Amino acid sequence: MRWAPSNLMIGFLRAKRTAGNVKENACALDDIRMTMLELMGDRCAQAFPVLHVQVTYANNVEDLWYLRGDVMVAIASFDGEVIARDKLTKVTSKFKGLLPDGLNRRPSTLSQ
Repeated sequence: MRWAPSNLMIGFLRAKRTAGNVKENACALDDIRMTMLELMGDRCAQAFPVLHVQVTYANNVEDLWYLRGDVMVAIASFDGEVIARDKLTKVTSKFKGLLPDGLNRRPSTLSQ
């Protein structure tokens, strides 16, 4: 008879594994947050105050991941879409290894 781990055990092991990364994730969260705020600059902070507050007080990396699109729109409103996309690639690379598998960026044929 084979032993199959239960969902409870898998969840426990996953939580234990991620608990060790809390300090690393907190540093990464702050780094990503500061990068996003720097890219937005003062102009975007004044024009999009709600977005500035959302980025400043995001609780986790996933929240910042979902705010990338809004940050791109804010930057594009001043600098254009091409420059905004280039700026956002700097932020997107910082998410590597921090997101659950379902949130990782999929390869696109459009960017080739």
